[in-house]
Amino acid sequence: MPTKFFQHIFSTYPVKTRRLLELMPGIISWSLILFPIWGSYLVPTLLAYFILFFDVYWFYKSISLAVFSFIGTNKIKEAERKDWLKKAQERKDFSKVTHVIVIPNYKEKGEKLHETLATLAHQTFPHKRLFIILAMELREKEAKEKAAQLVQEFGKTFGAVIPTFHPDITGEVKGKSSNESFGAKIAYEKLIKTTIIDLDFATISSVDADSIFDPQYFSYLSYAFLMDTNRYHKFWQSANVTYNNFWQVPAAVRVTSFFGSLWRTALLVQKDRLVSNSTYSLSFRMLFDIGFWDTDVIPEDYRIFFKAFFALKGKVWVDPIFLKTSMDNPHSVKYFHSLRNTYDQQRRWSWGVSDDPLFIKWWFTVPDVPFFRKTLLLYHVLLDHFLWPVNWFIITVAANIIPFINPVFSRTTLGYRMPQLAGSILTLCLFSTLVMIVIDFRNRPHAKNVSKLKQFLFPLEFVLLPIAGFFLATLPAIISHTQLMLGKRIEYKVTEKV
Repeated sequence: MPTKFFQHIFSTYPVKTRRLLELMPGIISWSLILFPIWGSYLVPTLLAYFILFFDVYWFYKSISLAVFSFIGTNKIKEAERKDWLKKAQERKDFSKVTHVIVIPNYKEKGEKLHETLATLAHQTFPHKRLFIILAMELREKEAKEKAAQLVQEFGKTFGAVIPTFHPDITGEVKGKSSNESFGAKIAYEKLIKTTIIDLDFATISSVDADSIFDPQYFSYLSYAFLMDTNRYHKFWQSANVTYNNFWQVPAAVRVTSFFGSLWRTALLVQKDRLVSNSTYSLSFRMLFDIGFWDTDVIPEDYRIFFKAFFALKGKVWVDPIFLKTSMDNPHSVKYFHSLRNTYDQQRRWSWGVSDDPLFIKWWFTVPDVPFFRKTLLLYHVLLDHFLWPVNWFIITVAANIIPFINPVFSRTTLGYRMPQLAGSILTLCLFSTLVMIVIDFRNRPHAKNVSKLKQFLFPLEFVLLPIAGFFLATLPAIISHTQLMLGKRIEYKVTEKV
Protein backbone atom coordinates (compact mmCIF):
# COMPACT_ATOMS: atom_id res chain seq x y z
CA MET A 1 0.00 0.00 0.00
CA PRO A 2 1.23 3.58 -0.69
CA THR A 3 0.93 4.58 2.96
CA LYS A 4 3.30 1.81 4.00
CA PHE A 5 5.84 2.97 1.42
CA PHE A 6 5.69 6.54 2.69
CA GLN A 7 5.72 5.39 6.31
CA HIS A 8 9.00 3.65 5.50
CA ILE A 9 10.43 6.76 3.82
CA PHE A 10 9.48 9.08 6.68
CA SER A 11 10.66 6.67 9.39
CA THR A 12 13.96 5.93 7.60
CA TYR A 13 14.79 9.59 6.92
CA PRO A 14 12.92 11.54 9.62
CA VAL A 15 15.20 14.60 9.68
CA LYS A 16 15.69 14.87 5.91
CA THR A 17 11.99 14.52 5.11
CA ARG A 18 11.06 17.06 7.76
CA ARG A 19 13.63 19.57 6.52
CA LEU A 20 12.53 19.02 2.91
CA LEU A 21 8.93 19.77 3.81
CA GLU A 22 9.98 22.79 5.88
CA LEU A 23 11.82 24.21 2.87
CA MET A 24 8.83 23.81 0.57
CA PRO A 25 6.57 26.71 1.73
CA GLY A 26 9.39 29.24 1.62
CA ILE A 27 10.71 28.03 -1.73
CA ILE A 28 7.26 28.21 -3.34
CA SER A 29 6.44 31.59 -1.82
CA TRP A 30 9.77 33.21 -2.66
CA SER A 31 9.67 31.75 -6.19
CA LEU A 32 6.28 33.36 -6.79
CA ILE A 33 7.32 36.66 -5.19
CA LEU A 34 10.41 36.86 -7.40
CA PHE A 35 8.67 35.47 -10.49
CA PRO A 36 7.91 38.97 -11.90
CA ILE A 37 11.64 39.75 -11.82
CA TRP A 38 13.19 36.63 -13.29
CA GLY A 39 10.10 35.83 -15.35
CA SER A 40 10.31 39.22 -17.11
CA TYR A 41 13.65 38.11 -18.60
CA LEU A 42 13.00 34.43 -19.25
CA VAL A 43 9.26 33.87 -19.86
CA PRO A 44 7.54 37.28 -20.14
CA THR A 45 4.49 35.92 -21.98
CA LEU A 46 3.92 33.20 -19.39
CA LEU A 47 4.41 35.78 -16.64
CA ALA A 48 1.85 38.14 -18.17
CA TYR A 49 -0.79 35.41 -18.37
CA PHE A 50 0.05 34.30 -14.83
CA ILE A 51 -0.51 37.85 -13.51
CA LEU A 52 -3.81 38.18 -15.36
CA PHE A 53 -4.93 34.75 -14.15
CA PHE A 54 -3.99 35.66 -10.57
CA ASP A 55 -5.88 38.95 -10.79
CA VAL A 56 -8.97 37.09 -12.03
CA TYR A 57 -8.51 34.67 -9.14
CA TRP A 58 -8.30 37.62 -6.73
CA PHE A 59 -11.47 39.08 -8.20
CA TYR A 60 -13.18 35.72 -7.66
CA LYS A 61 -11.91 35.68 -4.07
CA SER A 62 -13.27 39.17 -3.41
CA ILE A 63 -16.68 38.32 -4.87
CA SER A 64 -16.76 35.05 -2.92
CA LEU A 65 -15.91 36.85 0.31
CA ALA A 66 -18.74 39.34 -0.25
CA VAL A 67 -21.27 36.61 -1.12
CA PHE A 68 -20.36 34.21 1.69
CA SER A 69 -20.08 36.93 4.33
CA PHE A 70 -23.52 38.17 3.26
CA ILE A 71 -24.97 34.66 3.65
CA GLY A 72 -23.15 34.15 6.95
CA THR A 73 -24.35 37.49 8.32
CA ASN A 74 -27.96 36.70 7.42
CA LYS A 75 -27.72 33.33 9.13
CA ILE A 76 -26.29 35.01 12.24
CA LYS A 77 -29.15 37.53 12.27
CA GLU A 78 -31.62 34.68 11.99
CA ALA A 79 -29.95 32.65 14.75
CA GLU A 80 -29.85 35.62 17.11
CA ARG A 81 -33.65 35.78 17.00
CA LYS A 82 -34.11 32.17 18.18
CA ASP A 83 -34.44 30.97 21.76
CA TRP A 84 -31.65 28.41 21.83
CA LEU A 85 -32.10 27.54 25.50
CA LYS A 86 -35.71 26.56 24.88
CA LYS A 87 -34.72 24.49 21.84
CA ALA A 88 -32.00 22.74 23.84
CA GLN A 89 -34.29 22.06 26.82
CA GLU A 90 -36.65 20.21 24.51
CA ARG A 91 -33.98 17.65 23.70
CA LYS A 92 -33.47 14.44 25.63
CA ASP A 93 -30.51 14.48 28.07
CA PHE A 94 -30.31 18.28 28.21
CA SER A 95 -29.87 18.06 31.99
CA LYS A 96 -26.67 16.03 31.51
CA VAL A 97 -24.89 18.54 29.24
CA THR A 98 -21.97 20.50 30.70
CA HIS A 99 -19.40 22.81 29.19
CA VAL A 100 -15.78 23.17 30.25
CA ILE A 101 -14.26 26.52 29.29
CA VAL A 102 -10.46 26.68 29.21
CA ILE A 103 -9.05 30.22 29.21
CA PRO A 104 -5.27 30.05 28.65
CA ASN A 105 -3.61 33.31 29.57
CA TYR A 106 -0.25 34.81 30.38
CA LYS A 107 0.25 38.33 31.69
CA GLU A 108 -3.33 39.22 30.83
CA LYS A 109 -4.67 42.08 32.88
CA GLY A 110 -7.02 41.11 35.66
CA GLU A 111 -9.61 43.50 34.28
CA LYS A 112 -9.60 41.69 30.93
CA LEU A 113 -10.12 38.28 32.54
CA HIS A 114 -12.80 39.75 34.78
CA GLU A 115 -14.63 41.09 31.72
CA THR A 116 -14.53 37.68 30.02
CA LEU A 117 -15.90 35.87 33.07
CA ALA A 118 -18.54 38.56 33.56
CA THR A 119 -19.86 38.00 30.04
CA LEU A 120 -19.90 34.22 30.63
CA ALA A 121 -22.03 34.97 33.69
CA HIS A 122 -24.62 36.43 31.28
CA GLN A 123 -25.02 33.19 29.32
CA THR A 124 -28.59 31.92 29.06
CA PHE A 125 -27.33 28.38 29.71
CA PRO A 126 -27.47 27.32 33.41
CA HIS A 127 -24.34 28.76 35.00
CA LYS A 128 -23.81 25.88 37.41
CA ARG A 129 -23.13 23.62 34.43
CA LEU A 130 -20.37 25.89 33.13
CA PHE A 131 -16.93 25.01 34.49
CA ILE A 132 -14.16 27.58 34.07
CA ILE A 133 -10.51 26.56 33.86
CA LEU A 134 -8.23 29.57 34.39
CA ALA A 135 -5.14 28.20 32.65
CA MET A 136 -2.39 30.38 34.12
CA GLU A 137 1.36 30.11 33.66
CA LEU A 138 3.35 29.34 36.81
CA ARG A 139 6.19 31.62 35.69
CA GLU A 140 3.90 34.66 35.87
CA LYS A 141 4.43 36.24 39.28
CA GLU A 142 0.94 37.76 39.56
CA ALA A 143 -0.90 34.65 38.34
CA LYS A 144 -1.92 33.23 41.71
CA GLU A 145 -3.12 36.58 43.00
CA LYS A 146 -5.23 37.24 39.90
CA ALA A 147 -6.64 33.73 39.99
CA ALA A 148 -7.57 34.02 43.66
CA GLN A 149 -9.45 37.27 43.04
CA LEU A 150 -11.40 35.74 40.14
CA VAL A 151 -12.22 32.60 42.12
CA GLN A 152 -13.45 34.70 45.00
CA GLU A 153 -15.71 36.78 42.77
CA PHE A 154 -17.01 34.12 40.36
CA GLY A 155 -16.53 30.85 42.23
CA LYS A 156 -20.18 30.68 43.31
CA THR A 157 -21.52 31.82 39.93
CA PHE A 158 -20.38 28.80 37.93
CA GLY A 159 -20.14 25.09 38.60
CA ALA A 160 -16.51 25.72 39.43
CA VAL A 161 -13.69 28.14 38.68
CA ILE A 162 -10.50 26.11 38.73
CA PRO A 163 -7.13 27.86 38.35
CA THR A 164 -4.27 25.78 36.95
CA PHE A 165 -0.63 26.85 36.91
CA HIS A 166 1.30 25.43 34.01
CA PRO A 167 4.99 24.90 34.87
CA ASP A 168 7.80 25.17 32.35
CA ILE A 169 8.31 21.58 31.24
CA THR A 170 11.33 20.36 29.28
CA GLY A 171 10.41 19.54 25.71
CA GLU A 172 7.33 21.74 25.63
CA VAL A 173 6.92 24.95 23.64
CA LYS A 174 5.75 27.85 25.75
CA GLY A 175 2.41 29.14 24.55
CA LYS A 176 -1.33 28.64 24.35
CA SER A 177 -1.35 25.00 23.25
CA SER A 178 0.84 23.57 26.03
CA ASN A 179 -0.92 25.72 28.63
CA GLU A 180 -4.45 24.71 27.69
CA SER A 181 -3.41 21.09 27.35
CA PHE A 182 -2.19 21.19 30.94
CA GLY A 183 -5.41 22.88 32.04
CA ALA A 184 -7.62 20.38 30.18
CA LYS A 185 -5.82 17.45 31.82
CA ILE A 186 -6.42 18.98 35.25
CA ALA A 187 -10.07 19.44 34.29
CA TYR A 188 -10.27 15.76 33.37
CA GLU A 189 -8.79 14.74 36.72
CA LYS A 190 -10.95 17.08 38.84
CA LEU A 191 -14.24 17.00 36.98
CA ILE A 192 -14.55 13.80 34.96
CA LYS A 193 -12.65 11.22 36.99
CA THR A 194 -14.55 12.44 40.06
CA THR A 195 -17.82 12.04 38.10
CA ILE A 196 -18.80 15.65 38.64
CA ILE A 197 -19.47 15.80 34.91
CA ASP A 198 -20.09 13.07 32.33
CA LEU A 199 -17.45 12.77 29.62
CA ASP A 200 -20.11 11.67 27.13
CA PHE A 201 -22.14 14.85 27.64
CA ALA A 202 -19.36 17.42 27.96
CA THR A 203 -17.85 19.86 25.54
CA ILE A 204 -14.63 21.75 26.09
CA SER A 205 -13.88 25.16 24.63
CA SER A 206 -10.54 26.78 23.87
CA VAL A 207 -11.19 30.42 24.71
CA ASP A 208 -8.93 33.40 24.17
CA ALA A 209 -8.84 35.66 27.20
CA ASP A 210 -10.55 38.52 25.34
CA SER A 211 -13.44 36.45 23.94
CA ILE A 212 -16.87 37.98 24.45
CA PHE A 213 -19.48 35.32 23.64
CA ASP A 214 -22.99 35.93 22.44
CA PRO A 215 -25.26 35.32 25.47
CA GLN A 216 -26.81 32.32 23.70
CA TYR A 217 -23.55 30.64 22.65
CA PHE A 218 -23.58 27.74 25.12
CA SER A 219 -27.32 27.20 24.74
CA TYR A 220 -26.84 26.99 20.96
CA LEU A 221 -23.84 24.70 21.49
CA SER A 222 -25.92 22.44 23.77
CA TYR A 223 -28.63 22.15 21.14
CA ALA A 224 -26.12 21.42 18.38
CA PHE A 225 -24.40 18.83 20.57
CA LEU A 226 -27.60 17.00 21.50
CA MET A 227 -28.94 17.02 17.94
CA ASP A 228 -25.78 15.51 16.44
CA THR A 229 -25.40 11.76 16.14
CA ASN A 230 -21.69 12.34 15.40
CA ARG A 231 -21.20 14.60 18.42
CA TYR A 232 -18.05 12.78 19.55
CA HIS A 233 -16.35 13.66 16.27
CA LYS A 234 -17.21 17.34 16.12
CA PHE A 235 -15.79 20.81 16.55
CA TRP A 236 -18.08 23.84 16.73
CA GLN A 237 -17.01 27.26 15.49
CA SER A 238 -18.66 30.66 15.80
CA ALA A 239 -17.76 33.79 13.84
CA ASN A 240 -14.71 35.19 15.62
CA VAL A 241 -14.88 38.92 14.96
CA THR A 242 -12.62 41.65 16.30
CA TYR A 243 -15.21 44.22 17.30
CA ASN A 244 -14.40 44.81 20.98
CA ASN A 245 -12.10 47.77 20.35
CA PHE A 246 -12.69 48.34 16.64
CA TRP A 247 -12.79 52.15 16.91
CA GLN A 248 -9.96 52.50 19.43
CA VAL A 249 -7.16 51.01 17.30
CA PRO A 250 -5.15 52.79 14.57
CA ALA A 251 -6.79 53.00 11.15
CA ALA A 252 -4.31 50.55 9.60
CA VAL A 253 -5.22 47.94 12.21
CA ARG A 254 -8.92 48.66 11.74
CA VAL A 255 -8.73 48.02 8.00
CA THR A 256 -7.06 44.62 8.45
CA SER A 257 -9.54 43.81 11.23
CA PHE A 258 -12.41 44.58 8.85
CA PHE A 259 -11.36 41.93 6.34
CA GLY A 260 -10.43 39.40 9.02
CA SER A 261 -13.85 39.55 10.66
CA LEU A 262 -15.67 39.19 7.35
CA TRP A 263 -13.44 36.31 6.30
CA ARG A 264 -14.17 34.38 9.50
CA THR A 265 -17.89 35.09 9.11
CA ALA A 266 -17.79 33.85 5.52
CA LEU A 267 -16.08 30.61 6.53
CA LEU A 268 -19.14 29.53 8.52
CA VAL A 269 -21.03 28.67 5.32
CA GLN A 270 -18.15 27.02 3.42
CA LYS A 271 -18.29 23.50 4.89
CA ASP A 272 -14.81 21.94 4.77
CA ARG A 273 -13.20 25.37 4.39
CA LEU A 274 -14.20 25.85 8.04
CA VAL A 275 -11.46 24.74 10.42
CA SER A 276 -11.28 25.45 14.14
CA ASN A 277 -9.72 28.86 14.75
CA SER A 278 -8.82 30.93 17.79
CA THR A 279 -11.86 30.36 20.06
CA TYR A 280 -13.81 27.14 19.42
CA SER A 281 -15.49 24.16 21.09
CA LEU A 282 -15.20 20.41 20.68
CA SER A 283 -16.35 17.17 22.22
CA PHE A 284 -14.42 16.54 25.44
CA ARG A 285 -14.52 12.81 24.68
CA MET A 286 -12.84 13.40 21.33
CA LEU A 287 -10.17 15.58 22.93
CA PHE A 288 -9.50 12.86 25.50
CA ASP A 289 -9.41 10.11 22.88
CA ILE A 290 -6.79 11.88 20.76
CA GLY A 291 -4.57 12.83 23.69
CA PHE A 292 -5.43 16.50 24.29
CA TRP A 293 -3.72 19.46 22.66
CA ASP A 294 -0.10 19.00 21.62
CA THR A 295 2.59 20.68 23.69
CA ASP A 296 5.24 21.16 21.01
CA VAL A 297 3.47 23.87 19.04
CA ILE A 298 2.44 27.54 19.40
CA PRO A 299 -0.60 27.96 17.06
CA GLU A 300 -2.85 25.14 18.20
CA ASP A 301 -6.18 25.56 16.42
CA TYR A 302 -5.40 24.02 13.01
CA ARG A 303 -3.12 21.47 14.68
CA ILE A 304 -5.83 20.07 16.96
CA PHE A 305 -8.28 19.78 14.08
CA PHE A 306 -5.89 17.89 11.80
CA LYS A 307 -4.66 15.78 14.71
CA ALA A 308 -8.24 14.69 15.36
CA PHE A 309 -9.02 14.32 11.65
CA PHE A 310 -6.18 11.90 10.96
CA ALA A 311 -6.38 10.12 14.32
CA LEU A 312 -10.07 9.34 13.71
CA LYS A 313 -9.56 8.37 10.04
CA GLY A 314 -11.21 11.44 8.56
CA LYS A 315 -14.40 11.15 10.60
CA VAL A 316 -14.15 14.65 12.08
CA TRP A 317 -16.10 17.75 11.09
CA VAL A 318 -16.43 21.40 12.08
CA ASP A 319 -20.00 22.66 12.38
CA PRO A 320 -20.85 26.36 12.44
CA ILE A 321 -22.38 28.17 15.39
CA PHE A 322 -24.12 31.07 13.69
CA LEU A 323 -23.35 33.59 16.41
CA LYS A 324 -20.58 36.15 16.86
CA THR A 325 -17.76 35.85 19.37
CA SER A 326 -16.14 39.25 19.64
CA MET A 327 -12.46 39.74 20.45
CA ASP A 328 -9.90 42.51 20.79
CA ASN A 329 -7.60 43.83 18.13
CA PRO A 330 -4.01 44.23 19.33
CA HIS A 331 -3.91 47.58 21.09
CA SER A 332 -1.56 49.63 23.21
CA VAL A 333 -1.57 53.03 24.85
CA LYS A 334 0.92 54.13 22.18
CA TYR A 335 0.08 54.32 18.48
CA PHE A 336 3.16 52.56 17.08
CA HIS A 337 3.07 49.97 19.84
CA SER A 338 -0.40 49.00 18.58
CA LEU A 339 1.02 48.51 15.11
CA ARG A 340 3.89 46.47 16.51
CA ASN A 341 1.47 44.33 18.53
CA THR A 342 -0.56 43.66 15.39
CA TYR A 343 2.61 42.69 13.55
CA ASP A 344 3.58 40.31 16.38
CA GLN A 345 0.13 38.73 16.33
CA GLN A 346 0.36 38.19 12.58
CA ARG A 347 3.80 36.64 13.05
CA ARG A 348 2.31 34.18 15.52
CA TRP A 349 -0.61 33.38 13.24
CA SER A 350 1.53 33.05 10.12
CA TRP A 351 3.80 30.67 12.02
CA GLY A 352 0.97 28.19 11.49
CA VAL A 353 2.86 27.36 8.28
CA SER A 354 5.22 25.37 10.52
CA ASP A 355 2.47 22.77 10.90
CA ASP A 356 2.19 22.20 7.15
CA PRO A 357 5.04 19.66 7.00
CA LEU A 358 3.27 17.56 9.63
CA PHE A 359 -0.07 17.79 7.82
CA ILE A 360 1.62 16.70 4.59
CA LYS A 361 3.34 13.83 6.39
CA TRP A 362 0.00 12.66 7.83
CA TRP A 363 -1.55 12.93 4.37
CA PHE A 364 1.06 10.51 3.04
CA THR A 365 1.38 8.12 5.98
CA VAL A 366 -1.97 7.77 7.77
CA PRO A 367 -3.98 4.94 6.18
CA ASP A 368 -7.73 4.59 5.66
CA VAL A 369 -8.50 8.32 5.47
CA PRO A 370 -10.89 9.27 2.63
CA PHE A 371 -8.62 10.49 -0.16
CA PHE A 372 -10.82 13.21 -1.61
CA ARG A 373 -11.66 14.88 1.70
CA LYS A 374 -8.13 14.80 3.13
CA THR A 375 -6.79 16.18 -0.15
CA LEU A 376 -9.34 18.99 -0.28
CA LEU A 377 -8.68 20.00 3.33
CA LEU A 378 -4.93 19.99 2.85
CA TYR A 379 -5.20 21.86 -0.45
CA HIS A 380 -7.12 24.74 1.13
CA VAL A 381 -4.70 25.03 4.05
CA LEU A 382 -1.60 24.92 1.87
CA LEU A 383 -3.05 27.39 -0.62
CA ASP A 384 -3.89 29.88 2.14
CA HIS A 385 -0.49 29.52 3.79
CA PHE A 386 1.63 29.51 0.63
CA LEU A 387 -0.12 32.54 -0.88
CA TRP A 388 -0.27 34.55 2.34
CA PRO A 389 3.09 36.28 1.68
CA VAL A 390 2.57 36.27 -2.11
CA ASN A 391 -0.81 37.93 -2.70
CA TRP A 392 0.31 41.49 -2.04
CA PHE A 393 3.21 41.38 -4.51
CA ILE A 394 1.21 39.91 -7.39
CA ILE A 395 -1.81 42.20 -7.12
CA THR A 396 0.09 45.38 -6.18
CA VAL A 397 3.37 45.60 -8.08
CA ALA A 398 3.81 42.61 -10.40
CA ALA A 399 2.04 44.07 -13.45
CA ASN A 400 4.22 47.20 -13.37
CA ILE A 401 7.54 45.40 -13.12
CA ILE A 402 7.65 43.92 -16.62
CA PRO A 403 7.90 47.27 -18.51
CA PHE A 404 10.93 48.28 -16.45
CA ILE A 405 12.77 44.99 -16.74
CA ASN A 406 11.76 43.99 -20.26
CA PRO A 407 10.81 47.11 -22.27
CA VAL A 408 10.93 45.10 -25.52
CA PHE A 409 8.09 42.84 -24.36
CA SER A 410 6.09 45.88 -23.15
CA ARG A 411 5.92 47.02 -26.80
CA THR A 412 4.07 43.85 -27.83
CA THR A 413 0.28 43.83 -27.81
CA LEU A 414 0.10 41.64 -24.68
CA GLY A 415 2.89 43.53 -22.92
CA TYR A 416 1.30 46.90 -23.65
CA ARG A 417 -2.25 45.95 -22.60
CA MET A 418 -1.41 43.70 -19.65
CA PRO A 419 -1.02 46.48 -16.99
CA GLN A 420 -4.28 48.06 -18.15
CA LEU A 421 -6.12 44.74 -18.08
CA ALA A 422 -4.73 43.92 -14.64
CA GLY A 423 -5.77 47.33 -13.34
CA SER A 424 -9.27 46.97 -14.75
CA ILE A 425 -9.74 43.54 -13.15
CA LEU A 426 -8.56 44.77 -9.76
CA THR A 427 -10.74 47.88 -10.02
CA LEU A 428 -13.75 45.57 -10.19
CA CYS A 429 -12.77 44.35 -6.73
CA LEU A 430 -13.74 47.78 -5.39
CA PHE A 431 -17.40 46.97 -5.96
CA SER A 432 -17.20 43.88 -3.76
CA THR A 433 -15.37 45.96 -1.16
CA LEU A 434 -18.25 48.44 -1.11
CA VAL A 435 -20.67 45.55 -0.63
CA MET A 436 -18.53 44.25 2.23
CA ILE A 437 -18.58 47.67 3.91
CA VAL A 438 -22.37 47.51 3.97
CA ILE A 439 -22.32 43.91 5.23
CA ASP A 440 -19.83 44.80 7.97
CA PHE A 441 -21.96 47.76 9.04
CA ARG A 442 -24.95 45.43 9.43
CA ASN A 443 -22.93 42.82 11.28
CA ARG A 444 -20.96 45.07 13.62
CA PRO A 445 -22.64 46.45 16.76
CA HIS A 446 -23.37 50.16 16.50
CA ALA A 447 -20.57 52.14 18.04
CA LYS A 448 -21.04 54.06 21.24
CA ASN A 449 -19.12 57.24 21.96
CA VAL A 450 -17.80 57.30 18.40
CA SER A 451 -18.65 60.31 16.27
CA LYS A 452 -20.84 59.75 13.24
CA LEU A 453 -18.27 61.63 11.18
CA LYS A 454 -15.57 59.10 12.07
CA GLN A 455 -17.87 56.24 11.15
CA PHE A 456 -18.90 57.95 7.92
CA LEU A 457 -15.25 58.50 6.91
CA PHE A 458 -14.27 54.89 7.67
CA PRO A 459 -14.29 53.83 3.96
CA LEU A 460 -11.62 56.47 3.28
CA GLU A 461 -9.26 54.56 5.56
CA PHE A 462 -9.04 51.85 2.89
CA VAL A 463 -6.48 54.04 1.15
CA LEU A 464 -4.11 52.62 3.79
CA LEU A 465 -4.74 49.06 2.66
CA PRO A 466 -1.63 48.65 0.44
CA ILE A 467 0.65 49.82 3.26
CA ALA A 468 -1.22 48.04 6.04
CA GLY A 469 -1.46 44.88 3.95
CA PHE A 470 2.29 44.77 3.45
CA PHE A 471 3.50 45.57 6.96
CA LEU A 472 0.71 43.91 8.96
CA ALA A 473 0.11 40.78 6.87
CA THR A 474 2.62 40.14 4.09
CA LEU A 475 5.87 40.99 5.87
CA PRO A 476 5.25 38.84 8.97
CA ALA A 477 4.28 35.93 6.72
CA ILE A 478 7.43 36.29 4.61
CA ILE A 479 9.56 36.26 7.73
CA SER A 480 7.76 33.18 9.08
CA HIS A 481 8.27 31.30 5.81
CA THR A 482 11.93 32.29 5.68
CA GLN A 483 12.54 31.43 9.31
CA LEU A 484 11.02 27.99 8.76
CA MET A 485 13.31 27.50 5.75
CA LEU A 486 16.30 28.30 7.95
CA GLY A 487 15.19 25.81 10.59
CA LYS A 488 14.66 28.45 13.27
CA ARG A 489 11.73 28.69 15.66
CA ILE A 490 9.84 31.62 17.06
CA GLU A 491 9.09 32.39 20.69
CA TYR A 492 5.58 33.05 21.89
CA LYS A 493 4.83 36.73 22.42
CA VAL A 494 1.79 37.88 24.33
CA THR A 495 -0.49 40.27 22.47
CA GLU A 496 -0.90 43.41 24.55
CA LYS A 497 -4.49 44.50 25.16
CA VAL A 498 -5.70 47.63 26.92
